[in-house]
Amino acid sequence: MTSDKISRINELYRKSKTPEGLTPEEKEEQAALRKEYIADFRRSTMAALGNIDIQNEDGSIEPLIKPKH
Repeated sequence: MTSDKISRINELYRKSKTPEGLTPEEKEEQAALRKEYIADFRRSTMAALGNIDIQNEDGSIEPLIKPKH
């Protein structure tokens, strides 16, 4: 996610706290941006966890996240 989109999320959040609030179009935009942000966060977190290996007590090493087949 680009820094412009993150800035827009923050801008919409600040505007939502004002007395005027958000328009229905801005609420939809905010929801879509949040959804995109969460998907990107999950994707990057899963990629990071995919690079972690666990060493068992018997010395064998296995990935933290098992690959899907």
